[in-house]
Amino acid sequence: MKIKHTLAALSLAAVVTLAGCSGGGEGEDPAAQPDGQPGASDGGEQQPGGEMPEADLSDVPDVVAEVNGDEISKEEFTSFYEPQFQQQAMMAQQGGQEMDETELKTQVADQLVDNRLLIQAAEEAGIEATDEDVDAILEEIAQQNGLGSADEVIAALEEQGQSEEQIREDAATQHKLDTYIAQEADIAEPSEEELRQQYDEIVEQQSQAASDGGGEGEQAEIPPFEEVRDQLAEEATAEQENAAATEIVTELRESADITIHL
Repeated sequence: MKIKHTLAALSLAAVVTLAGCSGGGEGEDPAAQPDGQPGASDGGEQQPGGEMPEADLSDVPDVVAEVNGDEISKEEFTSFYEPQFQQQAMMAQQGGQEMDETELKTQVADQLVDNRLLIQAAEEAGIEATDEDVDAILEEIAQQNGLGSADEVIAALEEQGQSEEQIREDAATQHKLDTYIAQEADIAEPSEEELRQQYDEIVEQQSQAASDGGGEGEQAEIPPFEEVRDQLAEEATAEQENAAATEIVTELRESADITIHL
């Protein structure tokens, strides 16, 4: 379960993935692909046959869940569910399969509960976000999605119907969660040896894929280690943070009062 940067960013990560990646991130992703960042390589544009289905939210109640007395509304659920639905529907269509909306709704509700538990814990720890913190989060999201600035992130999200106030509020939440997880977890900086090993594994995977496919083309697309080193380091750190967040949430759930109404 990926919490940080996919769940914790709330609608920021989900919508920027759809709105920001359509500009094409030519050579930035080859080394990241084996790690499977959700939605990062799909852009949401391909429709290989027929129209994309629409999400059915008719059975979703006004209050989706309650977490220690805090309500998760249908509106909040919808803003997170619809991008995931579009991504899953596209994948199902490409694979000629039927998607299970009931299962996806349950997964999203659980993710939002976990997210709310982390938010509550961060606020109880007294973590706040300054305007500078918010700007830094937006700049990070811009960089991750091939956008030029925080202003471009805001513009992309406003095109999706969000207000700048809500965007900055979500970014403040992201900062709180990042800070809380960093405080609670023992995150180690990956060593040069670990990063080179990760890179070599990616090269080997690409080589094997090219060999299995009877072609050599994919190997040539992998950038040199020096060009992707920082990206590999970010991904290695994010993996540790995701694992730490999962452990924290597991502990928080043990003493939490949670009701899901789906």
